[in-house]
Amino acid sequence: MKKEYADPCADRIRGCLVGGAAGDALGYPVEFLSDKGIRKTYGEQGIRSYVRERETGLAVVSDDTQMTMYTATGILYGELRGWTRGIYGKTYDYVYVNYMDWLHTQNPQKKEPGVSWIREIPQLQVRRAPGNTCLSALESGSCGSRTEPINGSKGCGGIMRVAPVALFNSSGEQWKDIRRVDLIGADVAAVTHGHPLGYIPAAALVHLIRRIVYGGGRRNGTLYDIAAECRETMEELFKGNPYLPAFLKKLDDAAILSQNSASDRENIRRLGEGWVAEETFAIALYCSLRYSYDFSAALIASVNHDGDSDSTGAVTGNIMGALTGCSEIPECWKEGLQFYPVLLELADDLYFTREILEKPRVERKDLEERGLLSKYVQGSWKPEGGWGE
Repeated sequence: MKKEYADPCADRIRGCLVGGAAGDALGYPVEFLSDKGIRKTYGEQGIRSYVRERETGLAVVSDDTQMTMYTATGILYGELRGWTRGIYGKTYDYVYVNYMDWLHTQNPQKKEPGVSWIREIPQLQVRRAPGNTCLSALESGSCGSRTEPINGSKGCGGIMRVAPVALFNSSGEQWKDIRRVDLIGADVAAVTHGHPLGYIPAAALVHLIRRIVYGGGRRNGTLYDIAAECRETMEELFKGNPYLPAFLKKLDDAAILSQNSASDRENIRRLGEGWVAEETFAIALYCSLRYSYDFSAALIASVNHDGDSDSTGAVTGNIMGALTGCSEIPECWKEGLQFYPVLLELADDLYFTREILEKPRVERKDLEERGLLSKYVQGSWKPEGGWGE
């Protein structure tokens, strides 16, 4: 177990990544099952604990966590290359380069030299039901953007991977203003998903998680308050977009339904199935509002429905993990979770890169003590003792 740190932000960053992977691993076995099929297979209360891989005993994750990990490496790749060269490009361009590394792991026959150290982890070079839109967009060889959309997809493949955007923080211009960070989240989603309802929910998720982790805002700090501010901010950022009203209604519905007496199955059915990004966010928001003090209950509710259970589980886990912090996530969700040590490594790198770069005088040795340049500039780092699982 890695050392725990005094700063609660470090624990929340860890919690967000670990929680997202936990929700993904719980929902992955039932991703393509109907609600009826889930109950037939796992009982009337549905799936409530991990289904572990027979060979390894691990709770394996899907492409959602794989791509989330590459989002984290992409952000750090950009920030640390910028520091070494004194020139910073657009965050989503750096993330795109790392997504291309992920793409090559999905087709080992076409493997090419890459930039991301996690690409060398053998267990990451496995296909886990990758989204067709993510594959086709990246295979096109072009990087999509909000201004030059690569397609008209509003699938959830954009939102399910953007949480690390909310977690990185620094005094750099693009990271100081939360609205600019929200738009980075939208840009990262738009790399592969060009419909406004593919990237606006991603911006909303980034806003929500960033407020949870770092605080601030005009309200009292409850999740309902943060969600209300998030809604107002999306209304400002995307004013005039013809698809915005439909998204805002989903947010309103999630907040209202979270306070009624109907069952989770019934409420989630009213919000959708989660195959598209606005439904994924609405379901995750609903579960997080309904069970904001119970990580397990939120996670279980988020995957037991008709629809994209691993993605709704992953986004719910991102939110709930940020709320509770990793130290308060029940051990049953951490024990045997695939890539748990790697997720902690990435979370701590997101945290400590900011801490180091904020120093009045930064030297290469400060970064190399944590292997940050080896990982994110040279792409050559490997852990002592090998990769493990």
